[in-house]
Amino acid sequence: MKPSIPKGTRDFSSTQVARRNFIFTTIKHSFELFGFQPIETPSFENSETLMGKYGEEGDRLIFKILNSGDYLSKAEEEVLSTKNSTKLTSQISEKALRYDLTVPFARYVVQYQNEITFPFKRYQIQPVWRADRPQKGRFREFFQCDADVVGSTSLWQEVEFVQLYDTVFSKLKVQGTTIKINNRKILSGIAEVIGAKDKLIDFTVALDKLDKIGKEGVVKEMLSKGISEEAIEKVQPLFDFNGDNENKLKSLASMLAASEEGTKGVEELQFVIDAIKEIGLQSATLEVDVTLARGLNYYTGAIFEVAAPKEVKIGSIGGGGRYDDLTGIFGLKDVSGVGISFGLDRIYLVMEELSLFETVELPKPKVLFLNFNESEALPKTKAIAILRANGIKAELYPDIATSNKQQKKQWKYVDKRTIEFVVTEIENDKFTLKNSQTREQHLVTIDEIIKIIQ
Repeated sequence: MKPSIPKGTRDFSSTQVARRNFIFTTIKHSFELFGFQPIETPSFENSETLMGKYGEEGDRLIFKILNSGDYLSKAEEEVLSTKNSTKLTSQISEKALRYDLTVPFARYVVQYQNEITFPFKRYQIQPVWRADRPQKGRFREFFQCDADVVGSTSLWQEVEFVQLYDTVFSKLKVQGTTIKINNRKILSGIAEVIGAKDKLIDFTVALDKLDKIGKEGVVKEMLSKGISEEAIEKVQPLFDFNGDNENKLKSLASMLAASEEGTKGVEELQFVIDAIKEIGLQSATLEVDVTLARGLNYYTGAIFEVAAPKEVKIGSIGGGGRYDDLTGIFGLKDVSGVGISFGLDRIYLVMEELSLFETVELPKPKVLFLNFNESEALPKTKAIAILRANGIKAELYPDIATSNKQQKKQWKYVDKRTIEFVVTEIENDKFTLKNSQTREQHLVTIDEIIKIIQ
C-alpha cells in the first residue's frame, strides 16, 4: 500500500517550514514587544478539563483518546448493551487532545495561581486538534498563536490587542486586514429586547453564521432552535446593519436603551473605538460587526475576529475576546481575562496567495567545503569547526568526488542551494575561497575567511 496521512493533516517541506517559522518568529517577537511571557501546556488534557467548555458543537469536535490497554474491560455491561456512545465514551476515554489553547491556559492559571504575578500576560504557540471536516484553510491539526491577559478588567487591554493585531499583520506585510469587533453584552441585550433571552446561545451561534449561510439560513436555524418568528422579525435590522462605526454605535445605543447589559456593551465598545481612533493603526481597519458572535460559550465582553484582505477568499485569520468567568469553571472566581489568537495556517495561505514569501529563504550554509580529495576532508572539517565557533554556517559535502562527473554534482548542489561561498582546495594551510555569484576566488587563511564572510 502507498503510505498516506490522515485527512486534515499535512507534511511540510523545508521551504514550507522556513516560511512558517518566519510567521512564528514575527508573531513571537511582537508578543514579546507587547510584554507577553511564553508558557506551554500538554498536547492532551483530562477530558473533564475540556468537555462542556465550547458548547455542544465544540464538544463534538474534540478528539477523544482511548484509555490504554483493554479499554472496554471497565465499561459497564448496561452501557455496552444500550450502545449509548456518549455514556460509553466517558467510560473508555479519560483524556482528549486540546481543542484550543485558552481553556488549558485557564486550567494553568488556576493550578499555578500562587506562583503567578497578576495581571499575567502570556503567549503560547502550540498545535491544537479538532475533528472538523477538512477544507481550504480548515485542518484537523493546526497551530494556534495565542496571547492572553488575566487579572485585569481594564478596557485598555482590548485596545492593546487591536494594536497587537495591527502590528503583526503590518510586519508580515499583510495589508488591508479588517479587525472586526463586537461585545457579547450587546448580543445579550439584543436577545433581551426581542424576548429571546433564554435562547441567547442558540441566537448567537446562528447569528455568527450570517456570512456563511446567509439571512435565510440564519432564520431557519433560529426557528429550529425555538426562537419565535416575532423575535426574529425584531432582529431583522441586524442583517443589514450599515454605516461607519459611529453610526452603528448610535443605532445600537438607541435599540438597546431598555437593556442595562446591552447599554454597558455599547459603552465598552465605544471606549475601544474612541481610543483606537486617537492612537491610529498602521495598516488594519477596525470595524464594528454586530453579527459577530463566535459560538464559544465563554466570551462575556469584547469579541474579535480578523478578516483577510478582500482579494483573498478565506475564513477568519484571527479571533478572540474577553472571558470574565472562564477561570471560575475551575474554581477560581473573579479573575477577568481577555485574549486573541492568530490562525497560523490561514495566515500562511493568505501570504502565499499574495506572494509575500519572496524574501523568506531556506536555512543553508554560508560556505560549503567541496570534497574532491580524501586527504583534505579532515583539515576541512577542522576549519569548519572554527567557522561554526564564530557563528558562520558551514558544511562539508559528505561524499568524496572521484571523477569529473561527481565534481560537477557537487557544483550543481552549490547552484541549487544558492550557496554564496565555496572552498575548493587547501594549500599550505590556506584555502581557495570562491564567491559563487561573482566567480572571484582567492587563496586565504581561515581568519581571512571569517573576516570576508562576517
